[in-house]
Amino acid sequence: MLKEFKEFAMKGNLVDIAVAFVMGAAFNKVVTSFTAGIVSPLIGMIFNSDFNDLKYVITPGTANEAGEVTGEIAVLYGAFLTSLIDFIIVAFVMFMIIKGINRMKKKEEPAPAAPAGPTQEELLIQIRDLLKK
Repeated sequence: MLKEFKEFAMKGNLVDIAVAFVMGAAFNKVVTSFTAGIVSPLIGMIFNSDFNDLKYVITPGTANEAGEVTGEIAVLYGAFLTSLIDFIIVAFVMFMIIKGINRMKKKEEPAPAAPAGPTQEELLIQIRDLLKK
């Protein structure tokens, strides 16, 4: 069973998927920092607030002595929009990478057509000629 697992784990496709997964996770961190550090502040200028702090308060909370709000129920749509922007950026970059890879692949030449055999009429003519002999 261990031998079978080793053969399965060392197949080319599985190793390629593992490498792609690790690279994708690292790329996601880059995109997240890009969104948080560049995109969100620019969009935040439009709303005059930090983009990640945008929320719709359903039930306001109470502030304690430290100034922290407790008991607040809110929809954090700013964080959702930031994640959505991250996803769109990652999806677009992956689309461009796959498109580039597909373009670089050798285009498969169509297989040569099988030589056309004799038609039914030609076979009948050959049979007739053989019967005449």
